[in-house]
Amino acid sequence: MKTVLITGATAGIGKVTARTLAKQNYRIVIVGRNKEKTAQCVEEIKTESANPHIHCLVGDLSVLDDARRIAKEFNEQYEDLHLLINNAGGVYEKRQLTVEGFEKTMATNHLSHFIITNMLLDKIKKSAPARIINVSSGSHFNGRWNPDDIHMSKRYRTMWAYGNSKLYNVLFTKYLAEHLKNDKVTVNCLHPGVVRTNIGNKNTGLLIKIFWKTFSGIRGISEEAGAKTTLYLVTSPEVENITGKYFDKCKEVPSSKISNDFNAAETLWKMSKEMTKI
Repeated sequence: MKTVLITGATAGIGKVTARTLAKQNYRIVIVGRNKEKTAQCVEEIKTESANPHIHCLVGDLSVLDDARRIAKEFNEQYEDLHLLINNAGGVYEKRQLTVEGFEKTMATNHLSHFIITNMLLDKIKKSAPARIINVSSGSHFNGRWNPDDIHMSKRYRTMWAYGNSKLYNVLFTKYLAEHLKNDKVTVNCLHPGVVRTNIGNKNTGLLIKIFWKTFSGIRGISEEAGAKTTLYLVTSPEVENITGKYFDKCKEVPSSKISNDFNAAETLWKMSKEMTKI
């Protein structure tokens, strides 16, 4: 039985992904922030899938110490990891610093997954062939690469911060894929589409809530449709030897120009290592 770890799997496309893979007889470990909600999600998926091998780890991925603890607990409790799906993400209207002093969007959407992935790499390589899937976004095309102000202390805009974090997802994918090219571990990322989830309604003010509800209502796709590309990258034999690529609607497509700058990817990697002490 293959083991899957999915962050942000108590709602939205993460939950759809977990439920679908549970029905295909994978061992599922979901990561959620709220203990009660996460436990309830586990029981729901067990019931719907008739699969008893559904488990959870609880932590707030805006807190890097929680990310470290989650990875440590996984390493202690599970022998294998065939599929890592870095799915969790957040949007924050106002600039916030985490308790550890990092810009919160970057910490939640990039640094926590950087920690979890690196701390689980030995287990992933031992389980090869294995796959790592990073859920990015088309918003990465709006991302700005400014390593001199990576915490956006000079000028903060909600969607710039989100776009930057999604750009980091792609740069991380590119660098890690190169790093693992001889280990039978593929690393790919994707745009799920504009999905009708609550991501734009959390941690935001009234204007952004109204915009998100209107925009996703007009342009948005269902959570089931939004999970399709993730599931394709998890299960399809067509991509078993493809790595370091960006996908949209189950097809490999070009990512932004800056996301293909390997020097930027290497710089981000080094900065992330320094910030996370990995």
